Amino acid sequence: MKDIQYKTTKEFSENELKDLFLSVNWSSGNYPEKLVIAMENSSSVFTAWDGEKLVGLINVLDDGIMTAYVHYLLINPDFHGRGIGKNLVNYVKEKYKDYLRIVLIAYNKEIGFHEHCGFTVGEEKVPMFITSLWT
Repeated sequence: MKDIQYKTTKEFSENELKDLFLSVNWSSGNYPEKLVIAMENSSSVFTAWDGEKLVGLINVLDDGIMTAYVHYLLINPDFHGRGIGKNLVNYVKEKYKDYLRIVLIAYNKEIGFHEHCGFTVGEEKVPMFITSLWT
């Protein structure tokens, strides 16, 4: 088993992003050309690689001083249980340690993982999603 390499990069091929996003059944993987631009425009992107294969990614949008929003956190299911997600979260926590808050919206089934990484569920907070499907 090779060691996972961690990188900070915003440069990806469409196929790298497509393969990772579709590995977790995220529909945004069907729009790899948009994902490439989204990563370029992110404030920070931390990645995990198995050789030349992108196996994990976390990206952050921030306001420069107070709040950082974790937008994507995904790990190829073939690599679950190896601490990759926690390592990526730790890179974000270190980079944004002087911010007032790091915000992450998670589905109920993901809460346990995020609590394990040091996040807490906001009291009486309910996420709201407004989604527009691309045509």
